[in-house]
Amino acid sequence: MTPALEVNGLSKRFGRLEVTRGVALRLAPGDRHALIGPNGAGKSTLMNLLTGVLRPDAGSVKVGGRDVTSMSAHQRVKLGLARTFQLNSLFVTLTVAENIALALSAKHGLDGRIGRALGHRPALVEEAAEGLRALGILDLAGRRVSELAYGQRRQVEIALGLALDPKVLLLDEPVAGVPSAQGRKVFDLLERLPSDVAVMVIEHDMDLVFRFAKRITVLVEGGVLLEGDIDTVRNDPRVRDIYLGRRHDA
Repeated sequence: MTPALEVNGLSKRFGRLEVTRGVALRLAPGDRHALIGPNGAGKSTLMNLLTGVLRPDAGSVKVGGRDVTSMSAHQRVKLGLARTFQLNSLFVTLTVAENIALALSAKHGLDGRIGRALGHRPALVEEAAEGLRALGILDLAGRRVSELAYGQRRQVEIALGLALDPKVLLLDEPVAGVPSAQGRKVFDLLERLPSDVAVMVIEHDMDLVFRFAKRITVLVEGGVLLEGDIDTVRNDPRVRDIYLGRRHDA
């Protein structure tokens, strides 16, 4: 089976500082994967390399078997690589449906002006509603983003990423700054994502990671310390010492 995402020997330096060191990982279609590590491990830098925000000094990135290493972020989105960001990136004065319709307009190569997106293209409205319905958040469609709680905004960001019809969805700390009850709702939403979409999430809350991920990559000082299933990672003494701490001791 062709991997949804394949990374080999990915490296990046900023001056003398090597922030990504020969990273290799592979996600099959439908994988649920977590990327963890202490602060400064290079997780967000790796995400930026995967999505084309940064260019690597060495190594390759493939999406669906196609080498995208030299492609722009926009080109990678068209090939099925979507990302939600650590910081909120929604248009707060627009409704949830309008935000989704804009993403759909971009996906279909249509004029993205709001008046055209919603007023003159009812098919976009229905497509946006269907996506929200599938994720269980249709009740948010008519509300302005500025009216939403922070956790609800993160849910909408995930819906926005899915509107791009990705093969791979990358999520950078989707519950950062979200109260714990709302954070659980965000991960409830992640569990309802389409089964053919490969998902990789950066997350510090290990209870949520162990609930969601089937495999975990541990990044330390820019390199992969370990990759494995939940039990392998949970029981590795190096991971327990540098990251998990006594809270997850047996």
